[in-house]
Amino acid sequence: MEFIGYPEMIFATVCFLFLHYLNSKTALTNWPLVGMLPALLLNIHRLHDWATGILSKSGCTFEFKGPWFTNMDTIVVTSDPANMRHIFITNFSNYPKGAEFNEFFDILGDGIFNADLESWKTQRKMALHLLNHKKFQSYLEQYSFDKVENGLIPVLEHVLEQNLALDLQDLFKRYTFDTTTILLTGTDPCSLTTEFNKWPYVYALDDAEEAVFNRHVIPVNCWKFERWLGIGKEKELSKAKEILDQFIAQCIKTKRASQHQKRENIEQEEKGINLMNLYMEEFSVSDKFLRDTMVNFMVAGRGTSAALTWFFWLVSKNPAVETKLIEELKRTRNSAEKEGSKKLKMFDMEELKGLVYLHGAFCEALRLFPSVPFEHKRPLQPDILPSGHKVDSKTKILPMIYSMGRMEQVWGKDCLEFKPERWISEEGGIKHVPSYKFMTFNTGPRTCLGKEIVFTQMRSVAATLLYNYQVEVVEGHSISLKKSVILHMNHGMNIRIKRRF
Repeated sequence: MEFIGYPEMIFATVCFLFLHYLNSKTALTNWPLVGMLPALLLNIHRLHDWATGILSKSGCTFEFKGPWFTNMDTIVVTSDPANMRHIFITNFSNYPKGAEFNEFFDILGDGIFNADLESWKTQRKMALHLLNHKKFQSYLEQYSFDKVENGLIPVLEHVLEQNLALDLQDLFKRYTFDTTTILLTGTDPCSLTTEFNKWPYVYALDDAEEAVFNRHVIPVNCWKFERWLGIGKEKELSKAKEILDQFIAQCIKTKRASQHQKRENIEQEEKGINLMNLYMEEFSVSDKFLRDTMVNFMVAGRGTSAALTWFFWLVSKNPAVETKLIEELKRTRNSAEKEGSKKLKMFDMEELKGLVYLHGAFCEALRLFPSVPFEHKRPLQPDILPSGHKVDSKTKILPMIYSMGRMEQVWGKDCLEFKPERWISEEGGIKHVPSYKFMTFNTGPRTCLGKEIVFTQMRSVAATLLYNYQVEVVEGHSISLKKSVILHMNHGMNIRIKRRF
């Protein structure tokens, strides 16, 4: 009589599990000891779309069971607007960022994104005061315009003349890094040049965002062990933090030194003032506070680069939308010609504010590809979500913002279509959509303070590029989502440009 040996048994088991997986890619099996982690690891390369499929079939909320005896034991994953409203608005005080969030995002220090309670209230009040400051508003508009005119356009003209392919995502990362640094410190790091030299600070942010994402999809003990050994993503994160800290420390040192010198000349004073000057002049803040504030703003600025990249990709895939955008820009251009405009083909800030269809296209791009694809919450006290799910202090909650924009239950049968008209009212204005349904800029007390800065920069960049150039994605270029806490493209966006008129 023949016996089946251990190798055969193991092989048969592996085959069974593999066939079971192929049979139902979205089914979640809660295995002993390891929970649903195998399914997560098998789908990590397409995590957001995989989660979206499960949420769509489970009424917008499901419970993920991780390995036993880990912090992944129970995770409630949700894209339900009612749950979002409950967590972020109605019962806001029960859902702080908490110590675990701080640990995952330790690169942000004690900045506003990590802060809770009185620290968060103080920082938000300070930031709101400074962002609304007339001098800063003047500075924002001036340098958003100048960086497009003297940064983006020269690079695009060089690419056009040399008939080169261009990674548009990399271009926008450099643009937002420069503009964010200018708005914060008044100094242009000049990463946006025709040489396209590898800029360590831009790539350090990439490494940091990927490492923090990795912390969300593996057990805490695993990434902490990596950190202890100094390997893998944790090694990259440590190096990224060192690079960024060196850059920021030099910026702060320069600013501190200028505080002991005479006030800047009247001409510059009239133009406006950067945030770091305002923080130093109006508040008594430490170098650590400035460091944490600066890195928080730098990460926030990355969201704008991601939003612009996805916007141009969607427009390139939807010629009818592109035609309507160009028609709107032509109407604005014809009604407001000014001296020198034929050469530069630029739009001033007042012209841009009236572009309704362009704004609708931005909102639609951000609905489908929100810059921050998910949130991270844990309740202080036991609670019951509107979906009926019970949660307590041991339950992690992942609000999936990317998935919510793709829920038929939320946005209708055409939820996967790119339709700027979705955001335009019958009267021709911008239609109001509750922020807990469209959570790109968060909702409730933690609503993003930089929302208008994002739209100001996006309008300035998009109007100029759309009016002057045709953007075509290089044939065969692969587009996929990057495993990052900011929703970048995995392989960039390689394009070629042509002059439009």
